[in-house]
Amino acid sequence: MANFNEADTRAKLIDPALRAAGWVGEMIRREQTAGTVEAFGNSARHGNPRVDYLLRLPIAPDQQPFPVALIEAKAEGAEPDTGLQQAKRYAELSAVKFVFSSNGHQFVEYDAFTGLTSRRRPLSEFPGPDELRRRYEKATGFRLDSDQAKPMLQPYPQGDDEKPCYRYYQDGAIRAALEKAAGGGNRALLSMATGSGKTFVAVQLLKKIDDAGHLRRALFVCDRTELRNQALNAFHSVFGNDAAEATTNNPQRNARIVIATYQTLGLDKENSDGSYLQRHYEENCFSHIIIDEAHRSAWGKWSQVLTRNPAAIQIGLTATPREFHHTEESDDAADGQKLTADNLRYFGQPAYEYTMKQGMEDGYLALMEVRPSEIILNRNQASEREKGLSQEELKETTLRRAGTGKEVGIEETRAHYEARSFERPGSLLLTERVAEMCSDLFDSLVATGRPEQKTIIFCASDVHADAVVAVMGNLYAAYCESENRRRAANYAFKCTAKAGDGNGLPEFKARDADYFIAATVDLLTTGVDVPAVRNIAFFKYVQSPIS
Repeated sequence: MANFNEADTRAKLIDPALRAAGWVGEMIRREQTAGTVEAFGNSARHGNPRVDYLLRLPIAPDQQPFPVALIEAKAEGAEPDTGLQQAKRYAELSAVKFVFSSNGHQFVEYDAFTGLTSRRRPLSEFPGPDELRRRYEKATGFRLDSDQAKPMLQPYPQGDDEKPCYRYYQDGAIRAALEKAAGGGNRALLSMATGSGKTFVAVQLLKKIDDAGHLRRALFVCDRTELRNQALNAFHSVFGNDAAEATTNNPQRNARIVIATYQTLGLDKENSDGSYLQRHYEENCFSHIIIDEAHRSAWGKWSQVLTRNPAAIQIGLTATPREFHHTEESDDAADGQKLTADNLRYFGQPAYEYTMKQGMEDGYLALMEVRPSEIILNRNQASEREKGLSQEELKETTLRRAGTGKEVGIEETRAHYEARSFERPGSLLLTERVAEMCSDLFDSLVATGRPEQKTIIFCASDVHADAVVAVMGNLYAAYCESENRRRAANYAFKCTAKAGDGNGLPEFKARDADYFIAATVDLLTTGVDVPAVRNIAFFKYVQSPIS
């Protein structure tokens, strides 16, 4: 007699065994999946995490059932542990602690609390709801029907189509943070790749806490006006006028959700005294604090917010952790290592991680093609990445101060310049190098369709950005003339903090606006949403995977 295939194994062997163990009705969700996502146009992506069974514990009628276990089913003829590794990965992303794999006759279990994998056991011994609940509560130290667990069980709002408003990993991140708080911890670091929806996580996390009756006043801190505006819109959509932006003249003392930048709080410089923070918000003013983009913000900036509110539940949101490689000419690397150490020392290891790689595999983040381009002053020279340039090699080159743009003579230069210092303040702006890099990028845009592609160019300084804007604009004007086509008036523009309100960011975000090439320094780094962007170019050396 032939063995059952996977579908028959589920229907004829596993389903009856689950019913016999007490798993019935809404306690079982079959073929739980992240779903297929269209990242670009009609280019659908598959391979998303999927598991055959999600087991849930009903706690109270008005609460969301609690996900407690996953089961991966395999054909009857397969080994019972064949699907365990696959299920473990999905369970980790879904913040589910008990993982099973079965061929319909035997099963194996992985317990994320202990890290142990069980021996093979007959499916007739599969644990029931009461047993898994008891084991979960013993491992976490709290009961699921207790007051501290209530935020974990609050339902999400449902859309008009009654489909979930969240992505599976966002739910996992939220529950991981709430689980840590329910267990008595008041600090959690959530590490989620840029673009994966950290602001959504922040809003829904506080919404669940509020619905459970645990929210007194929350503070959401970010480091740029654009991020503050994005967060304000997101919080308004859920909390209405209970969410407000703190300004220099109005600390919004009556708001239940205060959204502020470090600048407003008086914490924008290292070793700032935080006078605004101290003047308007007494110690333990906030019951909950969320630090946005914690990986970008020096410990000296936000540490006062946390140390003045030691009783608060404190959540750090960070992009995919960065790794630094220290070099003699790179102080940024040493600063980054200290920053990462400070984050981990205070918050501990991330309670939840969702990487850029996983986001691309799931289809939630756009796939990217990395195209290296090694532009050097003289193509017969060794790579400047390794050797930099000596005074002798610079004799025939037009040189300008990176900080001021003023032309300098060879007698004013140093004996040697490390490659990583080019275009940075205090170093040199190499005019020919800028022109060649812009030409290489522009040719690539033309070759891949047209020059009017939304593109961010990361520059080393404001003066460097000015130079890039001028060269890209000139290349575009010449191209349009040669092709006899209409020319966009604001094709290339500088989008930096120094550009102020006229930085062009709102126009750049609009798909139909004639703003295409944004030369920036650090204004458009992690956290700023520009869905229309097609290309990202680095005209400076990259210190980390998330620079």
